[in-house]
Amino acid sequence: MKRVEKIGILTSGGDSPGMNACIRAIVRTAVSHNIQCVGVLEGFDGMINEQFVELTTQKAANILHRGGTILKSSRSTEFRTKEGREKAFYNIQKNQIDAVICIGGDGTYTGAHVFETEFGVPMIGCPGTIDNDLFGTDYTIGFHTAVDTVVNAIDKLRDTAESHNMVFFVEVMGRHCGDIALMAGLAAGAQTILVPEVKDDFDVMLESFGDLNRKKEFSIIVVAEGEELGNATEIAHKFEAIYPAIKPRVTILGHIQRGGTPSANDRILASIIGSAAVQNLIQGNHGIAIGVENNKISTYPLQQVIKSKRTFNFELWNLSQILSK
Repeated sequence: MKRVEKIGILTSGGDSPGMNACIRAIVRTAVSHNIQCVGVLEGFDGMINEQFVELTTQKAANILHRGGTILKSSRSTEFRTKEGREKAFYNIQKNQIDAVICIGGDGTYTGAHVFETEFGVPMIGCPGTIDNDLFGTDYTIGFHTAVDTVVNAIDKLRDTAESHNMVFFVEVMGRHCGDIALMAGLAAGAQTILVPEVKDDFDVMLESFGDLNRKKEFSIIVVAEGEELGNATEIAHKFEAIYPAIKPRVTILGHIQRGGTPSANDRILASIIGSAAVQNLIQGNHGIAIGVENNKISTYPLQQVIKSKRTFNFELWNLSQILSK
């Protein structure tokens, strides 16, 4: 691998709080090593459409605290085709970009791996997704902020639930990973947490309510959108069929979980990972994903991260069940 003189930076897939902090860290670390940075607008589509902007230390200033991504993001359909990737490679060569750092989730990593395999452009992945569903890192950039957002929302719902003795089903993001539901439910004191990783959790929820003739009380039940029994509305209907005297309410938090000012944890994590991505390129490492495990930088081949499944923390889930009783 030749010396890196110009790095492309892109954000792809769903936005997450802390992406801008990662961009800032990449730019400032690169500049400290006399390496130019180019921002690729709108994810992989920006490579195809040659949407490049110069990123200097000044342009990366005052973005540490901002949610979303200044580079915009997209889920590129054209990049999934060989023709689209050929256009992207032509523009990368034309603009003399030596390597690309991609901030995103599993789909972003897949695109980066395929592109490097086909055209030999050095690629590095940084874990930017609120879902916390990537192998090779304890936490992904944006996860902590999303959990804080959910906890804040549940705290507000709790006031209404308690005032009117209501049962609330709160749906949170997590199509394939229940980490947001788990952490937010534990922090907010949810009575039950329903996640795709735990089977028969609906039965566990019913057991927590006990006798059908129990005294009416308020409850908060957190549901990951990937729960195998269905979404929060469908589960609430099943619940009401068993407890007809209780009229449950459903709140779907949706995309509000992706927005907002990144937490201190996410700003620090993004800064560490972004800087480490540049350092690895300088050392000649590429085709890898950067993470932090046990407070230390970790690197894994992109292909391994894509194929591996993250381990769910069943100890925390069991703890949540104990503390909710």
